[in-house]
Amino acid sequence: MRIFVKSYSSSKYHVIPVEDGDETVSSLLSEVAKRIDNVDPSHCLALVSAGGCAILCPSDKIRSVLSDGDYLHVGPEHLHRCNATANDELILYHNLSMMMDSTSEAIELDGCTLSVDELMLIGEGKLKVKVSDVAMQKVAKSRQLVDHVIAEKKVVYGISTGFGKFADKVIDRDKIAELQENLIRSHSVGVGDPLTLQQCRRLLALRINVLVKGYSGIRVETLSQAVDALNASCLPLVPQKGTLGASGDLAPLAHLVLGLMGEGQMWSAKTGWTDAAIALAANGLKPIKLEAKEGIALINGTQLITSLGAEAVCRAKKIAKQADIVAALTLEVLQGTTAAYDADVHNNRPHNGQKLVASRLRSLLHSKVHHSEISVSHKSCGRVQDAYSLRCCPQVHGIVWDTIQFVDGIITTEMNSATDNPMIMAERNCTISCGNFHGEYPAKVLDYLSIAVHELSSLSERRIERLVHPAYSNLPAFLTQDGGLNSGFMLPQYTAAALVSENKVLTHPSSVDSQTTSAGTEDHVSMGGFAARKALIVTEHVETVLGIELLTACQGIEFLRPLKTTPPLEAVYELVRSKVTPLKRDRYLAPDMLAVTELLQKGKVWEVAAPFMEDYNKQL
Repeated sequence: MRIFVKSYSSSKYHVIPVEDGDETVSSLLSEVAKRIDNVDPSHCLALVSAGGCAILCPSDKIRSVLSDGDYLHVGPEHLHRCNATANDELILYHNLSMMMDSTSEAIELDGCTLSVDELMLIGEGKLKVKVSDVAMQKVAKSRQLVDHVIAEKKVVYGISTGFGKFADKVIDRDKIAELQENLIRSHSVGVGDPLTLQQCRRLLALRINVLVKGYSGIRVETLSQAVDALNASCLPLVPQKGTLGASGDLAPLAHLVLGLMGEGQMWSAKTGWTDAAIALAANGLKPIKLEAKEGIALINGTQLITSLGAEAVCRAKKIAKQADIVAALTLEVLQGTTAAYDADVHNNRPHNGQKLVASRLRSLLHSKVHHSEISVSHKSCGRVQDAYSLRCCPQVHGIVWDTIQFVDGIITTEMNSATDNPMIMAERNCTISCGNFHGEYPAKVLDYLSIAVHELSSLSERRIERLVHPAYSNLPAFLTQDGGLNSGFMLPQYTAAALVSENKVLTHPSSVDSQTTSAGTEDHVSMGGFAARKALIVTEHVETVLGIELLTACQGIEFLRPLKTTPPLEAVYELVRSKVTPLKRDRYLAPDMLAVTELLQKGKVWEVAAPFMEDYNKQL
């Protein structure tokens, strides 16, 4: 048996032979300490595998816990735990790696039909990928044109010339492969936290989807290696920051390709984070050897912006649908009126989103289909209308939904677009230098997305304020008994207000900015990478604020018992109570907020309410 071991202070693995598997882990650690500097027998060994980053018990027999070819990390126990927590590796190893081991389903990429939802499933490891035969034929045909350009010694940008300002520098034929490798190494200059494993899978999948369109000039062999790396979840370390969004996402895509070349850092289920060459070898893969045009073919495009943007769109859709449910529950607790959601009102201002949100609210609140004791109890209260944060939900939530739909369309088109320069037009037997790499389309719409989805949290925070303010709610201040001794839900509203305030800064559009680069050659850029990252941050804040509102509304309804709300909203209440108990006296609330926010992030609130909403629409 051979075991591969490395310390946290080194990137190199040491091969440790194990002759007797009946020996203990402790004896293996002693042998490791002899061979690796700065390791002593008091340290721990952690198995890095699809099952997780698991610390081994010193008394266990080696044969019971290890197999031939396993990879281990060695170091103090706190380093194992900190490293796993910092990178979410304990979760990611289990969820991603185990899922990839169990799934055999593969989606066929053709460069034309990939959807946002399918890309998310690829990222989560629920789908592998394959390339259609028709697409492979297109790839081979475009490569023939590149080979012809080289054979004829033609001068074509990116094939036989330098890049950017060096476009007028013709490269000797015997250095064309070196040119492509130099491009990747010199452009791998990203900074900041790395993409998550799921984000890296989506990035690689999206670049493959562009390559299969047949306008990149890449070799079939190179494309196949990229597909194999994705399906094995051999995922390079890709820093999030450093792209201008024109000429495409050069720096992050260069890091992606660098790993496929066997350089830089890479994660795989068998190795954890290690040298890319080691990770590839552990999975039976060879590093990519770039030839003419292939370096620029792999990095010239908007896939970082678009893959992160697709994630933002998916999460925005999920939270926008559930925001209507949360708002409906708050309306019930505040004993508001449903009159403002009347269908005739919205049919006379017939924006699609506005009509849809009003319809959802009607399907959740008191009606002939869904009875609410709370609503009946204040039927004669004389209230004419509610505050805007309640009354205007269809108008505000509605435009958010319409914006998400618009952004979804642009992102989907971008996901299935050729973004290379030059474009290899095999059907016309020519190459064309162009600007499809410019990220203005996804950059602009992701700025729109941030602005729109933020409004969900803006209204939500105002509704939270009304829930905890006794003058607005007619409930105990901050929804607690013994106020003063207990602060109740005073501070969750502070958190919501802080996140909404941050969003007001983050929604400033990054795509209105530009910086000239490459000695004036690239004089307008999209700044789309920041637009995409901001969209994700804003959406996460929105999820949290609505989680706080949902938790607060469920606390508020405790003071209206024994009256019940409608069946769909009671189902939502029961879902929340399956995770969080009512607040009787002050306790540590952050875990409660997180638990309820996770329900929204997983779409669980929609899942429990949707059948009731469907039933309402059928009965009408």
